[in-house]
Amino acid sequence: MKMISKLTRSGGWLLVWGLAVPMGWGGNPPAKSSAAANLELARQLNQAFVQVAEQVSPSVVIIRVVQKANPRRNPFGGPGQEGEGDPLDGLSPELRDHLRQLIPQGSLPPSRGQGSGIIVRENGYILTNAHVVEDADKIEVSLLDGRVFKAEVRGSDPSSDIAVIKIAAKGLPVAKLADSSKTRVGEFAIAIGAPFALDYSVTFGHVSAKDRSGVMDPGENTQMMDQAFIQTDANINPGNSGGPLVNIEGEVIGVNALIRGLHTGIGFAVPINLAREVAEKIIAEGKFTRAWLGVEILALGDYPELKEMVPEVKAGVVVRRIRPEGPAVGSQLRPGDIITAVAGQPVATVQRLRDEVRPKPIGKDLVLDVYRQEKSGGKRIKVTVKPGEFKDPTAEPVLTDSHPAGEGAEHEFGLQIKALTATLAGQLGVEANAGVVVAGVDRNSLAAESGVKPGDVITGINHQEVATPKQFHEVAKRANLKKGVFLEFISEGAARFEILKTEEK
Repeated sequence: MKMISKLTRSGGWLLVWGLAVPMGWGGNPPAKSSAAANLELARQLNQAFVQVAEQVSPSVVIIRVVQKANPRRNPFGGPGQEGEGDPLDGLSPELRDHLRQLIPQGSLPPSRGQGSGIIVRENGYILTNAHVVEDADKIEVSLLDGRVFKAEVRGSDPSSDIAVIKIAAKGLPVAKLADSSKTRVGEFAIAIGAPFALDYSVTFGHVSAKDRSGVMDPGENTQMMDQAFIQTDANINPGNSGGPLVNIEGEVIGVNALIRGLHTGIGFAVPINLAREVAEKIIAEGKFTRAWLGVEILALGDYPELKEMVPEVKAGVVVRRIRPEGPAVGSQLRPGDIITAVAGQPVATVQRLRDEVRPKPIGKDLVLDVYRQEKSGGKRIKVTVKPGEFKDPTAEPVLTDSHPAGEGAEHEFGLQIKALTATLAGQLGVEANAGVVVAGVDRNSLAAESGVKPGDVITGINHQEVATPKQFHEVAKRANLKKGVFLEFISEGAARFEILKTEEK
């Protein structure tokens, strides 16, 4: 039901959401007419919410899951009930995992849980959260009309927390999906699902924010990093996972996925544009293959030291590190490059770059607009990269603490360096003429604060190559730490950069 929210006044009449209300002289409506109009307006709004619930609920399903026993999962609750009643709550994630490892595998009963889902195809394809059906042994789907079906997982994508399940049915009511890019902060948001096993509960609120990232606590599922969530104050609780967040038109704008504590009014939904993209690939191919460049990035606006150095670049994404196993490692892309567009589409945030790269064909040329700083100044260039298939990267090795460089520290950077011999190059997995080796780091230095450690190979300072200790000292002496020093180096096989800069006093 589309509502008119425009207010106009003409000839003593006020048009309020489609109601013509007479105005008294001086612009004040008669009291009785005003009260009646207000009541009628409330009735219309009330009816709008009722109609949305009646329209959308038939395309919402309740998902009941029996999961295989898993000591690493909460043995006191299933999907949609994570942590509820868990006597280990309050302990650190590491300690909880350790204690659950001690529980004998055979002593754990199967876990039972409940979530929600959205019918997206009339022939039985249902969209839900990946965590709802994770490790599912049996899945049962209930429809609003009372029918119950067995279901199987068609495919799952943990990085977006989206999965598709399939039931043997035809002629099902299909949810209408919105364009979530057009969703506006402040508009009504309505959640439908099965919180606390209370089937087909409807709650409403507003879209509180869009493009919300960084909502995962340490110890939570860090795989869910491929989207910026829609935040809502519509009441979402355990069991709502996988159900729809809809607008006043009855269109699905998101898939409810996360809550920030119970009864806080802070819930998060995966935008339906991403969910639809993932689901369509899963339905067609049984899996979702995402393209990636294999770079670690940061929005230029989040890197003030670098932004000061390139005032001519208004927005972009900074390449901080090129992963040694990523597809960009063989390209002309370098750490410190600022990507301003992907295939002609501007990118100003990390999420925007991910969104542009994700659907691109694997192994096909992708042109990036790049701003690069060099000794002679900055320039805009085109860099071609062939995206690869994303695979969950292995955990980063833990860096050891820096050690004092001792009496041999040779520069205010706090670095002790030595020549890169053929033997050292072989041990470090770099070319013999790649740069100079960090032999020691003063633990109180700017270099140590930036993560430089013994064994790293410095390849350049302020965009000038340094292949020998002599070159390193000559270039370093001309560097100005107050303005910022652009340090390029290879660490654990990956090229990266840091900016060393003293704080203004």
